[in-house]
Amino acid sequence: MKLFVLGTLARAQQGAILVEFALVAPLFLGMLFGIVEFGRASWTLLALQQTATVGARCMALPQSACASDVTYAYNATKTVTYIKQVANQWGVSLSSADIEQNNAANCGGKSGFSEVSLATTFQSVVPRLVNISGGGIPLSASACFPNNS
Repeated sequence: MKLFVLGTLARAQQGAILVEFALVAPLFLGMLFGIVEFGRASWTLLALQQTATVGARCMALPQSACASDVTYAYNATKTVTYIKQVANQWGVSLSSADIEQNNAANCGGKSGFSEVSLATTFQSVVPRLVNISGGGIPLSASACFPNNS
């Protein structure tokens, strides 16, 4: 009787798919979420770079969004507000501390540039599945644009 039960049990395959799924699913889901989070981090880095470029251009060629209303001269407060709005359109939230601006910067060994530097920390939406150590990935971008003279 025992031999018959062991033989039947050895040939049984009813739970094989469930066991295989239980072994493969965590690896597959970890890889899937890792790819998605890598894409989100790349998107955030692209958004920072584009925002820095637009911010530097707005500083260098004073537009109404970045300049004082009367003289169209560079205005630091309006520039920070504009940079935050542009980043927000990309889905990236920046604080004033994340934004550095300099309207008299040296870029590439030349003077007379406006420079914007942005820094933020990318936070994963699935931190337990995608192990990002240290509370996130630091991302930064900077851009220069020649001042309108």
